[in-house]
This record gives sequence, C-alpha cells and structure tokens, in this order.
Amino acid sequence: MTRGRKLQILLGIPAVLLLFVFLILPLTGMVEMSFRTSGTNAPYGDGFTTSHYVRVLGDSFFMTTLLRSLVTAAIVTALCLIVSYPLAWHLSKARGGKALLLYACIASPLMTGVLVRNFGWMIVTAIDGPLNASLIGLGLISRPLRLLFTQGLVIMALVHVFVPFMVLPINNALRNINPALSEASLSLGAGRVSTFLRIILPLSFPGIQPGVILVFVLSVAAYVTPALLGGQMVNLMPTLIIRELTGTFAWPFGSTLAIVMSVATLSIVICFSLLTAKLMERVRA
Repeated sequence: MTRGRKLQILLGIPAVLLLFVFLILPLTGMVEMSFRTSGTNAPYGDGFTTSHYVRVLGDSFFMTTLLRSLVTAAIVTALCLIVSYPLAWHLSKARGGKALLLYACIASPLMTGVLVRNFGWMIVTAIDGPLNASLIGLGLISRPLRLLFTQGLVIMALVHVFVPFMVLPINNALRNINPALSEASLSLGAGRVSTFLRIILPLSFPGIQPGVILVFVLSVAAYVTPALLGGQMVNLMPTLIIRELTGTFAWPFGSTLAIVMSVATLSIVICFSLLTAKLMERVRA
C-alpha cells in the first residue's frame, strides 16, 4: 500500500466514525426498537413483534397523516423553488456590496432562533394581530381571518425558513454557467425566453436537484414549526412521532412511525433522483 493511499485512509477514518456514531448506530437502534413489544411499566418490552407495522400500515389515520406530511413537503418544496430561482438569479449576477447584502437578506431567516421566529408568526397572524388589523383597515376583509393553526400558515412558515437551502445551490450552479453560452444563443437569433428554457434552466439543474431534495427532506422532518403554528389542528407525521416517543412513552410504536416516514421519504427521493438522472448526465457531459 502506497503512502498516499495510507494517508487517504487515515483522513477518511474520522468521517467514517462520525457516520457510524451519529447515523448508523441511531438508525440501527431505531429499527430494532420498532420491532420491540410494548412495555407495561417501561417504554418497551423484552420481546419482538411486527404488530406495530401492521397497525401503522393498516390504519387509515396514520396513512392519511403520512400522505399529508409528504404532500405538505412537496408544496413547500415547489414554492421554495418558485421563490428561490429569481433570488438565486439576481444573487448570481450581483457583485461586491450588493452580493453581501443579498446574501444577508436570504440567510436572515436562519439567523433567528426557531422559537423566536415561530412566535413572531403567531403574533403577526393572531386574530387581533397586525396582519388582520391591516387587512380590516384597508377594507379588504370585514372580519378577522383565522390564520393561526392552519396548514397554510405552516407551509408559509416552512417556505420562509427553507428558501436559503434552495437559493444557495441554485446560485452556485448559475455562477458556473459560462456567460458565452447565453451570448451565443442570443446572437444566433434565439429570444431570451428560449435561451433561458433551453440553456440556462437545464444547466442550472445541478443546483435545482440537490436543493429540491434537501428542502423536501427537511420539510418532511420539520417538527417545531408544525407543532407551534399547526397545533392540534394540523396533524403531521413528526408531531405524531414526538407525541408517541415523549408523550405516551410508546417507544416501539413511535420508532415504527419514524421508520415508515423515513422509508417513504427515501423512496420518493430515490425515484426523483432516478427520474432526473439522465438530465444530470446530459448537463455534466
């Protein structure tokens, strides 16, 4: 074994250890816990069973909640993409102080604590909050709207915080596009819309794909925002999981819910990656 090969192995050991300790071990423990029997005086029993999976997969309530979580995540991802692409476009063209200002504005949701940010949404959207007061004052509505504890508010709040995770990879992809390609297209008679759809948009897909996957996974697993802004009126899978794990201390059943949600999310991510693999290969070629 060469010296360079030994150095590569030594440098890779910390990463492997981190993955093993913080990913593989917890996931293995979660899978094992999902097959444990329910305990009477303890969070779990000594035996093993598949009844938890039968219960989850056979109960329409849990399947509906899972579907609602996945659909909510898909809507959040789509809205983030719609909002983020123009921001990433302007950010990729900005230089100097303007670029720093745009970076600060885009990253601002991440600079505020999750509790502070969500309590801000609660204050703004309350029945007697400033948003309803402004709409009534402008004559747009006659009575206050119930915005708090709705799925729409949860989606809006998630879009607000996850936009930076979509903007930054798209911005990097747009910056890597050679400006000469657009100039050549325009000089050959193609319009700006045609140039964007045929050149810019496909070449920016290496930023769109990871941004979509990242935002989708984060949206499915989001807990604090749906719990605070959705309350008991919006049931999503993470809130059910935490309720089982910490509320009733039903660790095996809560672990089963987590595994089912993870498998469903991973399946969607794999399907999306396979469907977009050819486009990624064409762009990289």
